[in-house]
Amino acid sequence: MPVIAVINRKGGSGKSTLATHLSAWLARQGKAVMLGDVDRQQCARAWLKRRDANLPAIAAWAIDQRNILKVPAGVTHVVLDTPGGMQGFELAKVVMSTDAIIMPVCSSLFDRESASSCLAELLALPRIASGRCRLGVVGMRIDARTHAAQVLRDWAHEQHVPFLGVLRETQTYVRSLENGQTVFDLRATSSAADLLQWEPILEWLFPVANATPAPTATMAPAKPIPANSPPLQQDSTAERLNTPRAVSLMPAQESMVHGNRLSVFATSNPVSSQQGAELPAMPRNASRERTGVPQFLLRH
Repeated sequence: MPVIAVINRKGGSGKSTLATHLSAWLARQGKAVMLGDVDRQQCARAWLKRRDANLPAIAAWAIDQRNILKVPAGVTHVVLDTPGGMQGFELAKVVMSTDAIIMPVCSSLFDRESASSCLAELLALPRIASGRCRLGVVGMRIDARTHAAQVLRDWAHEQHVPFLGVLRETQTYVRSLENGQTVFDLRATSSAADLLQWEPILEWLFPVANATPAPTATMAPAKPIPANSPPLQQDSTAERLNTPRAVSLMPAQESMVHGNRLSVFATSNPVSSQQGAELPAMPRNASRERTGVPQFLLRH
């Protein structure tokens, strides 16, 4: 399933505003979308509680009997609202599950410097460096006619990251979010200027939001072995080459479950290998948040 994450280390950059609007846009496209709030402030979850039942539905995390967060059944698209200050293992863990990342950035020098550091770490991660996860920047609370908009465009160009556009500072966002809505839920006459600003952002996201699963590859039949050939040893090179993937690289069965990319948010048990051996346990002084769902999300 397509997963879109809104990431920026700096608090107050507009992550929750972007995440709620992206989930509402997907819902209006007829997608079964979940808004996953992994921010300590739980802004997106509070917004969902205010949302009118007559508006296109947006799901939240489901919680199973073990008190673990999971993607609800039937969900086809996920938007993640992430916490500020995320870096290192936590950041890499989120990116492992993501198809597109949007970074909201305000115009001040402090915002750009903080975002530059975060971008440098993101661009070094294999999923982004290989192009499997798209990364773009959106200017927040900016008048497109001002010098600040051009400063952000030039900054994004220096970072070698696509600049998707700007969203202005307006009470339209404040009032709509207060009522569990977005500019996509308002009458077009009252949100026309804001909808126009969203067009390049949504155009950039369209291929991700409408991606179709790649067809399952079929393995070519093995070539017959001549009758006069010597018998192969049990672990011979020829036998291993006739296997679609080396045994040591074959995934554990549980990793074949649909939607397992998001299991990094939903499990705290060590993963067993094909041969049944467990991975080395983390040191006792390691943060408990590094092994699964952040503990603050388990308090319900």
